[in-house]
Amino acid sequence: MPYFITEDCNGCTACARQCPVLAIDGVSKERHVVNIRRCVSCGVCGRVCPQGAVLDGHGKLCKSVPRSAWKKPVVDEALCSACGICVTWCRAEALRISYPKFRGDIHVFAELHQPNKCVSCGLCEENCPVGAIRLQEAVK
Repeated sequence: MPYFITEDCNGCTACARQCPVLAIDGVSKERHVVNIRRCVSCGVCGRVCPQGAVLDGHGKLCKSVPRSAWKKPVVDEALCSACGICVTWCRAEALRISYPKFRGDIHVFAELHQPNKCVSCGLCEENCPVGAIRLQEAVK
């Protein structure tokens, strides 16, 4: 179910800048709108909204969450086929296929290369054809 931006939006653009599927439209200092046909209900907009102006698909108000508390993709290297689908889906460019460790190494896999860029949208997990990716809480 798509997310919705309320009248409390001040047009800061945080949601639009982080949306992994470009489902949020608007201009600075004006209320933004979610394109319900594009929204994949990942919740990024609600986590980054400093105004608390985003409702989830069930009409509940989303709370801002510090980036350090966002889940990150963890790849099961043994399951990963290095197909690259997750890399393609990652608009934040946080994932990549690993480099071979030595000449002739054929065991490559997806890896979280830029964790600070990851928006925890879950599109990598959702689209992995072999179930090798899981979003998990950061280990402290």
